[in-house]
Order: sequence, then C-alpha cells, then structure tokens
Amino acid sequence: MSGDAGPAGGSGISRREAIRRAALLAGVALSPEWLSFAAQSQAPAAKTYLTAAQGAIVSAAAERILPRTDTPGAIDAGVPAFIDRMYGEVMTPVEQKLLIAVVDEIDAAAKAQGGSFAALPAAQQDAVLRGVAAAQQGRQPASFELLRQATILGYFTSEPVGKNVLHYDPVPGAYDGCVPIDQVGRRNWT
Repeated sequence: MSGDAGPAGGSGISRREAIRRAALLAGVALSPEWLSFAAQSQAPAAKTYLTAAQGAIVSAAAERILPRTDTPGAIDAGVPAFIDRMYGEVMTPVEQKLLIAVVDEIDAAAKAQGGSFAALPAAQQDAVLRGVAAAQQGRQPASFELLRQATILGYFTSEPVGKNVLHYDPVPGAYDGCVPIDQVGRRNWT
C-alpha cells in the first residue's frame, strides 16, 4: 500500500498522483451528502462515534492507504477524525454497517496474523489490507471500497493537503480583457 515512486525508469505518474486524479474523477460518483459534508469544516467534532478500538483500526488503515511520504499522510491530514465524524453524522445506516463490517474484517485478519491491526508492522498491515480488499473483489457492496473512498475524500478535502499538496489556481493565467479573437482560437468564451 505504501510507495510513491512511479514505474521503473522514471516515466509515468506516482501512486499519489494517480490517487489524486482518481479522487477528482470519483468525486462525481460520491453521494451529495458526502460532498456536502466534505465542504464543511474539517475540525474534529467534540463527540466521537467509533469505539476506541474501531478508531485505532480506521486510523492505521487510513495511514496505510495514504501513508506519509514527502507529503502529509492520512493521520497528518486528520482523516481518522474525518471518517469518525462522517460515520456518526453523514453515513446512512447501511453505510455505517459497511464501515463497521470492514473494520471487523480487518481486525479478524490481523488477529489471524497474531495481533491487533494497529500494532502490526507496516508490511503486515499492507498484507492484511490487500487480503481484505482481494476477498471483497466483485462483492457488492464492497465495504473496503467505502473505507478507501472515505479516506481519499477526507485526505483531499483536508486543509494541510489543500495547502501543501494540491495546486489550486483560482484564476489561471493573466486576465486581459481586450484580446483579439484570433489570438484565442476564435473562441469568444475564452
């Protein structure tokens, strides 16, 4: 799950860039409630909705999905608190059951490897997450996909990522109000 380098030879895009692009495309597929929630403040709520054990699993899983590299990781971006708040305030009962189901599945797979998920080394955590994701391949609805989407949404809508990772140019290029139409490809909307 970790690693940010592109393919050998230096060509292609990094894993983080691929996830960023996928998140932009997936934004269309997310429910309006999720998008509305993401647009609100990401300050952690005073109330927590997941148990401490569930929160630890969500936190560790989110960090393995988007680990710290030269950019902030999921924990740095406040994703665990985002998912907790989203679980309690936005998710439907069906989505809540799916999230708890994947947390339980991750916990069971980690215990089969000899410990709690949060205490396992990163390589074992990655193996557990890959195993859970593979076991759900083709299953609808896939609860691991819900956790992954919530992690990506929380990450890319967080303030640290918005300020330090994404590049937003509200006005691309210089504004020139009087340009001959031939210079802009005969498109008067540009």
